[in-house]
Amino acid sequence: MSLTPTPAPLPPFDSAQHRRATMTAPDGSPAGRIRLAGFVLFTALGGDAWQSLFGWPAFVVLVVGLTVACAVSLAQSGRRIALPRYSKPLVAFVVLCAVSLLWSQYPGATVLGIAAQWLAALAGFFMALTLTWLEILRALGTALRWMLGLSLLFELAVAIWVRQPLPALWLLAPGQTPPADYQWSTASLLNGGPIQGIVGNRNLLAFLVLLALIVFAIEWVEKTRSTFSSIAWLAVAVLEHALTRSATVLMATVAVAFVLAIALAIRRVAVNRRLVIYPFGIAGLVGLAFAIPNLSDRLFPLLGRSNDLTGRFDIWNTVLSLAWQHPVLGWGWVSYWAPWVAPFKGLVVIDGTEYLQAHNAWVDIFLQLGFVGLFVFGCLIAATGVRSWWMAVDPPGPLVGVPTPYQAIALLPLLLLAALVIQSLTESRLLLEGNFLLLVLLATKVKLDPLPLGPPPRSLAR
Repeated sequence: MSLTPTPAPLPPFDSAQHRRATMTAPDGSPAGRIRLAGFVLFTALGGDAWQSLFGWPAFVVLVVGLTVACAVSLAQSGRRIALPRYSKPLVAFVVLCAVSLLWSQYPGATVLGIAAQWLAALAGFFMALTLTWLEILRALGTALRWMLGLSLLFELAVAIWVRQPLPALWLLAPGQTPPADYQWSTASLLNGGPIQGIVGNRNLLAFLVLLALIVFAIEWVEKTRSTFSSIAWLAVAVLEHALTRSATVLMATVAVAFVLAIALAIRRVAVNRRLVIYPFGIAGLVGLAFAIPNLSDRLFPLLGRSNDLTGRFDIWNTVLSLAWQHPVLGWGWVSYWAPWVAPFKGLVVIDGTEYLQAHNAWVDIFLQLGFVGLFVFGCLIAATGVRSWWMAVDPPGPLVGVPTPYQAIALLPLLLLAALVIQSLTESRLLLEGNFLLLVLLATKVKLDPLPLGPPPRSLAR
């Protein structure tokens, strides 16, 4: 008879519970780091709100201060990554923008553009290197809830107490009359919209709502928040989406939903049979690309917009004619157009409003970096897209012999990137501030940590 005690059996392995536990870094990222990331995302994605409230000088001081905080937090984290492990197309694009100073037609503005780009890139690297996927989801959710909540309260306050269009407080010089479409709020909430929120633009607010729908839905499925909270915030996002009446983001929402549907369909098909599904997905995307312009002829007037994307075709023609003067390497990187230097001074003025972007990221890259820039940036989007796609649809490996279910959070980079790229067709925001920060974050994170799943606990691995 053996006197050796029989070890107690291990409890049943709960893969879902383990999945949530392993999405936190082994040493546990400090809560302060997540709060810093949330505030940085709020500031970067909602930069127009800060600029309208306090003006550009105060906004620049805030951005520099937050960048210093990100650099200090990154240094304290102690994580060091060799340069070859970063996204090579991302590094090539950032280097190309900096090197364009050598042939820039406006070197002073290029220096400012490079500085702005590096500030956003550093914040993106900070989040990618110090936060897990679950913590990135949490920081994004916090930032977007604040932006949507404040936008609704802001519009309600203007509609009840101001009752007339409210211009930005510090956007223009004192005494200068703002153009009709430069109002911070049009006081239209109680009339059914369109509302512009704290960012002062219906399209920008609608895009934030699209990001929020993605993040809030994943939070709900992953159960990182209570069911009531998730449903309530999803309802707020849907309400604000309707109130913005943004035709371009409505079509972007349809396209993102299509990408989600294809990814979910692929997940349900055996790996060796997936080649049959891909042609249907590609055909669907091509069909959607042809249907959207035709649909815009009917949809845009219903939402109060012209069917030429509110003058964007004229902007693109003007910019393209300028870009063909330096088609190989472009005029030099500038990020936001600098309205005090040629050729941007007075380049595009519509109804008294001077535009500071081409309203298409690809057209803007062609103007600033030529065909070389288009090739490098295209490689960056393609590489990030492929990695995001495989992260979304690849079957997770089993843990301790137990099959692991697909994770909703694995869809996060794919859906965020889809939203960013689709918006890049009508806005140049992908090259600026918060959207470029998200691109750096996604490109870096999917390369370093392609799956949001850590190793099994040691007690289960033995």
